Amino acid sequence: MTTFDYDLFVIGGGSGGVRAARVAAATGAKVGLAEESRMGGTCVIRGCVPKKLMVFASSFREMIPEARAYGWDLSDGAFEWAPFHAKLNDELDRLEQVYRRLLDGSGVEMHDCRATLVDAHTVKLADKEVTAKHILIATGGHPVRPELSHAELGMVSDDIFNMAALPKSVLIIGGGYIACEFACILNGLGVEVTQYYRGAQILRGFDEEARGLIAEAMIEAGIDLHLGTNIVEMRPASEAEATDMGMPAEELTTHVKGEAAAPQPGPAWVKSTNGAEKVFDRVLFATGRQANTEGLGLEEIGVETGRRGEIVVDEYSQTAVPSIYAIGDVTDRVNLTPVAIREGMAFVETVFKGNPTPVDHELIPSAVFTQPELGTVGLTEEQARDQEPVDIYCTSFKPMRTAFAGKSDRVLMKLVVSKETRKVLGCHIVAPEAGEMIQLAGIAVKMGATKEDFDRTVAVHPTMSEELVTMRDPVRSA
Repeated sequence: MTTFDYDLFVIGGGSGGVRAARVAAATGAKVGLAEESRMGGTCVIRGCVPKKLMVFASSFREMIPEARAYGWDLSDGAFEWAPFHAKLNDELDRLEQVYRRLLDGSGVEMHDCRATLVDAHTVKLADKEVTAKHILIATGGHPVRPELSHAELGMVSDDIFNMAALPKSVLIIGGGYIACEFACILNGLGVEVTQYYRGAQILRGFDEEARGLIAEAMIEAGIDLHLGTNIVEMRPASEAEATDMGMPAEELTTHVKGEAAAPQPGPAWVKSTNGAEKVFDRVLFATGRQANTEGLGLEEIGVETGRRGEIVVDEYSQTAVPSIYAIGDVTDRVNLTPVAIREGMAFVETVFKGNPTPVDHELIPSAVFTQPELGTVGLTEEQARDQEPVDIYCTSFKPMRTAFAGKSDRVLMKLVVSKETRKVLGCHIVAPEAGEMIQLAGIAVKMGATKEDFDRTVAVHPTMSEELVTMRDPVRSA
């Protein structure tokens, strides 16, 4: 009988990998885990957590004039990046240590180094090779730059959290949720934001009415949004061009332990497809992400990968090599942190608890942290009407809080309902705190609630979300 160093070896210390390692260790398995960067992965170190803290920071600018409208005597003040950034990094350090303590307390052996595959049961670390009965790949993904001359001048989303100073102006390339979230964040922090997106509308794949309302809100907030527009040429700005802008070339520093400060280029001259030429203090590429599989040794041992490098797995997260599994963004299924955690839990149920558990990727609630936020679960109107006849219940209105302050903000509440079964197939909310609302609405939709179930629920008044249970007549059928 073959003896292995570990029952399970996990490559990747993000949310999915850490959860799988801890839960597997709780079954009595001997577990090892390797992470080449910082424990916590994309979500904790360079994704959801720091992004949401920046969302909070950026939202206070609008609160000040609102507070004055409610009788508070407040001055505008100014945002200071340096103290916020220092506290942000302290919080990320704290969270990383939490992850380390959780692993250590679970009995998982940690290896702070890169790990690659030698064969179906062997992992190569920095100074040795170890064997494992099962190997779980949870290496996540990374943002990519487009194939463009001088693309190295631009930042990607990881770099946002490492800025030594806020830029005076930024050009954001892209129209997905990452591009739109950072456009709103930086605009809220006082940066002059321009956004180019080659498509006809931002947030492709989300409900059309919802994304249209968000685009209007972004423009009204001061974001210079250009649709049907892309970058065609880019070069370093000349000293004269930078001087004309009144902007020195600030440097970026990384907050990655063991790495030296990494300076980034300063202002860039950009030409767009609409013929505009302009110098920006910074350019941010938010044009896609790719799985972290390069150099892992996958092809050599028979693990199949897709067109963008993602690991191909079955419904149990198993690869073409029976002893090797993969979860999270590296599989490019549903790239959300809670999904990676669920996949890790299902993997442990399947492999270590003898309870084969396929991963459920249906009806996953999600939120886009623009300003206002978008919360969504289930089918969009466009997806649903291609599937079956539907009734659309929808309302848009000015919320009480901002209407009293004289603002023109609008929110959207929308239900997509099957004509035949009356099931709510989709729920879409554009409003402040929409992420909080959709978590609760998602429970009802996941349970298969009908429109009549919503109608039977008494409204909580006065709230924005009460509109979800008071819409009596459809606005249209599709």
